[in-house]
Amino acid sequence: MGDPKAFLNIPRQEAGYRPVNERIADYSQVEQTLNTNSRKLQASRCMDCGVPFCHWACPIGNKQPEWQDALYRGKWKEAYEVLSSTCDFPEFTGRICPALCEKSCVLKLSCDQPVTIRENEAAIVEAAFREGYIQIKTPERNGKKVAVIGAGPAGLVVANQLNLKGYSVTLFDKDEAPGGLLRFGIPNFKLDKNVIDRRMKILAAEGIQFEMGVEIDVNHLPEGFDAYCICTGTPTARDLSIPGRELKGIHFALEMLAQQNRILAGQTFPKDKLVNAKGKKVLVIGGGDTGSDCIGTSVRQGAVSVTQIEIMPKPPVGYNPATPWPQWPAVFKTTSSHEEGCTRRWCLASNQFLGKNGKVTGVEVEEVEWIPAADGGRPTMKPTGKKEVIEADMVLLAMGFLKPEQPKFAKNVFLAGDAETGASLVVRAMAGGRKAAVEIDAYLKQ
Repeated sequence: MGDPKAFLNIPRQEAGYRPVNERIADYSQVEQTLNTNSRKLQASRCMDCGVPFCHWACPIGNKQPEWQDALYRGKWKEAYEVLSSTCDFPEFTGRICPALCEKSCVLKLSCDQPVTIRENEAAIVEAAFREGYIQIKTPERNGKKVAVIGAGPAGLVVANQLNLKGYSVTLFDKDEAPGGLLRFGIPNFKLDKNVIDRRMKILAAEGIQFEMGVEIDVNHLPEGFDAYCICTGTPTARDLSIPGRELKGIHFALEMLAQQNRILAGQTFPKDKLVNAKGKKVLVIGGGDTGSDCIGTSVRQGAVSVTQIEIMPKPPVGYNPATPWPQWPAVFKTTSSHEEGCTRRWCLASNQFLGKNGKVTGVEVEEVEWIPAADGGRPTMKPTGKKEVIEADMVLLAMGFLKPEQPKFAKNVFLAGDAETGASLVVRAMAGGRKAAVEIDAYLKQ
């Protein structure tokens, strides 16, 4: 800790977002950046706590106090070396991670001004690219081959870790390009795809073989490999099986998000296959990050209005006694997409889709109450009988994903990421990738 009193004198400063009227006109990243001096000042606020709860909260075990101190001292290369020792792709987590570490920062508890850890992380890795600290590594091969099925966050980490250990790694994916959710689920305004391409060029140069556009049946894995890792994520979205589901204009969230990302990459689609919100009243069912991404995308496409509903109650604002520090706080959250224009409502259950001439025109919803359980467990939902119709000519279902049921695999087949745990955060998938790589390495060394 270079300046033990910095946190007393220097307030938290976030880079913030581009102005709303500017950013909704394009798909460029909404988050801005601070200059080098401001970033070093923010890093100086880290107190190098005796018990670093930031480290405790991080699924991949980042050593935040160490690289914060190096950043404060202007030792950017040292900061990157510490950061990259635990995080394979800081340019991803530095942009899209919800920063579990910041919610567990001691300064979050003491003054509600945690260190800007995520933004500092992004600044470090960008400096590493800019200054040439990231060099191509050509490991000596050990003669063993590993197939990784799925090129999302978990698969990329597994491939990277095993490749660096000398294994010949082939990465398969059903999509036309690597990245998984990073490329086809997260909008460009949160993660520019050039950031992904930059890293993929490095991985390819280091020897990883990419086989894209190849769908692999996990029950019939390709021959010729000593071990396999299944990293196929959670491809099945949770559906809403209520009357009227067959109406046109009702889509899963990823139908819109993936298509929009592909359009920005230069692909074209027939007019009758477009999932576009231009001129439409959009209803997003589901209150998570995917629903938020649908809002931002709908606004940019030119929606007339956007409404987001959730069956759960509105979370507490600011503080929730049920999730005290250093836990992740279950509190009300406003994203950059929410700021861009939408109506948000809670405690609404969807009863039926309404339509005309085969097209959706609205959704009948009903207010619900949540009755607390006497034992403190999951509350019980109670319909109130108060019904209304929300007009919509496009409905986007963003209610999460179903955990896949995996068959019983042979001893040389491993799981990682969402395919193993069910849908979760990118950073947790990356942690799962590291864990699987260690297990595969140990197995192949037996």
